Amino acid sequence: MKILNKELFDALPDAVLFDTDNTLYPYEPAHHAAYSAVKTKVISTLSITEEDFEKAYGEGRKQIKEQLCTTAASHNRLLYMQRMLEILGLGSQVLLALDFEQTYWRTFLSNATLFDGVKEVLDDTRRLGIPVAVVTDLTAQIQFRKIVYWELDHFFDYIVTSEEAGSDKPSDAPFKLAIEKMQPAGSKIWMVGDHPRNDIWGSKKTINAITIQKLHKGVEEGTRDTIPDAVFSEFSELRKLLKKLNPNG
Repeated sequence: MKILNKELFDALPDAVLFDTDNTLYPYEPAHHAAYSAVKTKVISTLSITEEDFEKAYGEGRKQIKEQLCTTAASHNRLLYMQRMLEILGLGSQVLLALDFEQTYWRTFLSNATLFDGVKEVLDDTRRLGIPVAVVTDLTAQIQFRKIVYWELDHFFDYIVTSEEAGSDKPSDAPFKLAIEKMQPAGSKIWMVGDHPRNDIWGSKKTINAITIQKLHKGVEEGTRDTIPDAVFSEFSELRKLLKKLNPNG
């Protein structure tokens, strides 16, 4: 673990916030498997070409994101499927849209594997009496499903999604709502996330968090105004830090 601002890590935190996607697990493998499963099913069901699918899905996703901007719904796969079908000239086709969306998330979850040591870190924080919350983008239903699927629900005191907060990170709303819910005893708040701007910069500017960036393939360490206070590659490193700061050993 590389600590860039050592003076900030002189005691245990009063609370810890965790991002979910690409922090607790690698996002890309799960997304790739889910996207491939949907593509295969759409091509087979609608008798279209791979090129037709990729063009319609890509355009549908682009339109939804432009329309809904930084809201949780901008990530909604059901809306992507609906718009894709409309672009293909089939209308909304709600039954098909629902089927394709469920295929995506069912495949996604079956391929979403937690990084080694995640549960152990969360168990450590619980044993130390440190309040823990999830602060994540996307809609509540799917993020709740992920937490339950991984059997992490009993580790977290609170969860804040961008759907509930009203906007995605790095806006102030998700971070402020998490603190309002947690009511930590002090101001030493750790934010653990992968994204330099959304997690690191966002939490620093909003709640003056002590920022810890999870690095792995595809994630670049923050620079300039997105520089984290510490970085780590393995959750075992975070466990060692907690143990070091524990006054009772």
